[in-house]
Amino acid sequence: MKQILLIVAMFSAVSSSVADIESFRMLDARNIINGMGIPSENYCDQPYVVTATNGEWICVMTTGTGLEGQPGQHVVSCVSTNRGQSWSALTDIEPADGPEASWATPLITPSGRIYVFFTYNGDRVSSMPGETSRIRTDMLGWYCFKYSDDNGRTWSAQRYRVPIPLTACDKRNQWQGEVQIFWGIDKPKVSNGVVYFAFTKLGRYMLEQGEGWIVSSDNILTERDPEKIAFKILPGNGKQESGIRSQVLGSVQEEFNLVPLGKDSMLCVNRTVKGRPAHSYSRDNGVSWTVPVPMTYAPGKRQIKTPRACPKLFKTSEGKYLFWYHNHAGTSFKGRNPVFLSGGILADDGYVHWSEPEIVLFDSDPRIRVSYPDLIEQDGEFWLTETQKSAARVHKIDRSLLEGMWQQGVAATICREGMLVEKYDFTNGISHVDVPKAFGRIDNGGFSVECWFDVKTMKPGEELFDSIDPRGRGLRIVNFERDGKRILQIEMCDGSRITAWRSEAGVCLESQLQHVVFICDYSAAIISVILNGQYCDGGVSRQYGWGRMPLEADAVNGAVVAELCDDVKMIRLYGRAIRTSEAVANFRSGAENDMNP
Repeated sequence: MKQILLIVAMFSAVSSSVADIESFRMLDARNIINGMGIPSENYCDQPYVVTATNGEWICVMTTGTGLEGQPGQHVVSCVSTNRGQSWSALTDIEPADGPEASWATPLITPSGRIYVFFTYNGDRVSSMPGETSRIRTDMLGWYCFKYSDDNGRTWSAQRYRVPIPLTACDKRNQWQGEVQIFWGIDKPKVSNGVVYFAFTKLGRYMLEQGEGWIVSSDNILTERDPEKIAFKILPGNGKQESGIRSQVLGSVQEEFNLVPLGKDSMLCVNRTVKGRPAHSYSRDNGVSWTVPVPMTYAPGKRQIKTPRACPKLFKTSEGKYLFWYHNHAGTSFKGRNPVFLSGGILADDGYVHWSEPEIVLFDSDPRIRVSYPDLIEQDGEFWLTETQKSAARVHKIDRSLLEGMWQQGVAATICREGMLVEKYDFTNGISHVDVPKAFGRIDNGGFSVECWFDVKTMKPGEELFDSIDPRGRGLRIVNFERDGKRILQIEMCDGSRITAWRSEAGVCLESQLQHVVFICDYSAAIISVILNGQYCDGGVSRQYGWGRMPLEADAVNGAVVAELCDDVKMIRLYGRAIRTSEAVANFRSGAENDMNP
């Protein structure tokens, strides 16, 4: 059989089911076009929100009438009194006709005062030393802050500086430290009454030799006089020449952000161009940090993948964690769509253990880049903000999606929602299963196929499931070997085109029963493979483990009776794209109930 990764054949007129999935997609809360817009001038970045004591949302962002990095870039605020459904007009925190002001991050104090920190080109640098041509200057200058005592309607006329010590990183740059190069994407956090936020210093213009630093303040939450606010720079309490950095992860180490873990511990992550984010831990309130290493789902587990995009950490009021990333090992600024979340739980070993990923946001156009998020939590509900640099939006997130990720380590209940077929078969011959007409349709956003199977006796080329009808319409799951390693592949034909995707090689455990779920998410146009409770991410052989489907892919409801090979011990068919967490719980349920002796 021809091995196919992704084939799009000639097709005829768009069917009604394609129109149905487009209608479903246009209503899918994960589709970024369904978010609530946040105003901007044109370019917009880092739409970060704090919730005022009266429940209002105050959003600060970087904006401008031009493109990123062009003159006129400045920081603004706006207010929503109805949880993002509408916003006030923009208020300048810094004016567009002044020095560039960028990368605003807000902090709200118990008194209701809001501080906003930003990079400010206070020295009005416009060119490299000894040159006259204009350069991008939104990462040059001073770390400044202003404050608002009226929920973002007005801001202090005076700006104040956070003192950033001159270190070896600064002395290496083209200005030899007379100008500092830095920016921050980390929203300030509070731990034990102390405020912390990370930022990135650069050793060379532009975007070279990055390293992480932390600003801390133990009196900003209570001190009303901005001149008396005390700041420390970590690591080293301002007495250290080097920041958070690994000598083996290359020049690009940037966009550091942290979360407190309780007591004296913190976790910090940053982006690289290695296809992996890096993480480091502090056990002394940020004074010292472990050397950053590629981030893993848990100690000793596989590495998390993401490209050169903002890898963002969040901590909820209940002490749980979320991680925003893109689940593929690209090395460029591209590939920021779709967006995945993992839920984190602080384990007894002192490390955050991360769940298998879920798609939380997508755009139908793969070229759209979704990034620089913030998490809003209010009255037990959650929202995410994001930007594509030309549009900023806020999206309400289904809390059950988050709870499912946080429960992945313990949940073991079989998912019944949307289940069309469940059949257990322990015979030693080919068997059959009736396939409802609803299976393979896409008007409900997609479908899923789940199997337990005995890999020990399965021969290469055997089909676990086959519903291909005489017209060639339907789907099948086939196993084959490459270089002695087993691969599972799903092939779907809608009568006009074939779409196929496979697991990476070598993920099947040959000594025991195997569990696989193929999630065909037509709305996000993504195929996911969950094998033995683990999301296939491509491993070391592929950049990513999820596959893109053609937006015009049609229904694949084929034969009314499907054939199962004798190695299949259980089959479930769903009339929807189930979640990763549901697939993991199904695996755990089978494993715990002696399905896997």
